Amino acid sequence: MTSDMRDIALVTGASGFIGGAVAALLHEEGFRVRAFVRPTSPRANLRPQYEVFEGDVTDRDSLRAALRGVRYLFHVAADYRLWAPDPTIVMRTNLEGTRIVMEEALRAGVERIVHTSSVATLAPDASGLCDETRRLAVCDRLGAYKRSKLLSERLVEEMVERDALPAVIVNPSAPLGPGDVRPTPTGRIVLEAMRGNMPAYVDTGLAVVHVADVAAGHLAALRLGRIGERYILGGENVELSELLAEVAKFSGGRPPLMRLPRWPLLPVAHANEALARLTGREPFLNVESLRLSAVTMFFDDSKARRELGYRSRPYRHALADAVEWFGARDRAKRGPPQAARRAPGGALGE
Repeated sequence: MTSDMRDIALVTGASGFIGGAVAALLHEEGFRVRAFVRPTSPRANLRPQYEVFEGDVTDRDSLRAALRGVRYLFHVAADYRLWAPDPTIVMRTNLEGTRIVMEEALRAGVERIVHTSSVATLAPDASGLCDETRRLAVCDRLGAYKRSKLLSERLVEEMVERDALPAVIVNPSAPLGPGDVRPTPTGRIVLEAMRGNMPAYVDTGLAVVHVADVAAGHLAALRLGRIGERYILGGENVELSELLAEVAKFSGGRPPLMRLPRWPLLPVAHANEALARLTGREPFLNVESLRLSAVTMFFDDSKARRELGYRSRPYRHALADAVEWFGARDRAKRGPPQAARRAPGGALGE
């Protein structure tokens, strides 16, 4: 694959965490970046050099305009919520949105596509590290996010076979780093721990990866990935207790010392969801997140390392960058200390 400065790479969800990192790397590598974002999306992760197209992945007209002249497509946009008051919105964005994006990409003659899936489509268990061969089965017990990502991944694979869709699939694990505006579920664990809101933990683990390494994996998939193949973009497999202890070291707090069983937390999760329906705010502890924690989410990314040359830095680098970024954002929200706002002459400014 060759590229030059005239090549347009469209990134759906470019205002988000992974999408923002992918767009930034593409810009640094000399691509013309076209960002496809919703009108209400935050703009903090967008750079002035991008072409910005507003729209929605379920709106064909806005997609057709954004895809005009595009050579490469990174479909990163997704509704990444483990709880939503209306789960059908998650399904529509992630499944029907993917269908529309891929159909319009075919119509536009896009040369190559990287579809961002998730390790949520895989099935880890106690038998060892999970790789791409251990696919999750579709069942009614799946939450809206996992179900939508699994079905959208299968949709892309079907279109590769049936329609010669030129797509490669990547499955990021648990990214951390700067730019997690929303934040993501993994980022929220770190943020709540920094704020001292996690006095206890459950016994689980996750594969932590720097968001910049995930972005590099996307570009490697564009250049070297085999059409129709899936690649885990993982990092270090870390116990949650260790992760929280490291957060405390970086942020100057105290790590939680109490490990809780899951069953007493289930009524709390249900109560949190009931409250969330009244407030509209996504609950940190919800039934789906508690259910997911019952499985240690450790993954084997050797296929991506072997075929794409994928690399990831130690997870503590990702965690340190996340803690620094979240801390700076919290300080910015609080504003400068009162003394720093004093007007000339010693009077307090307005």
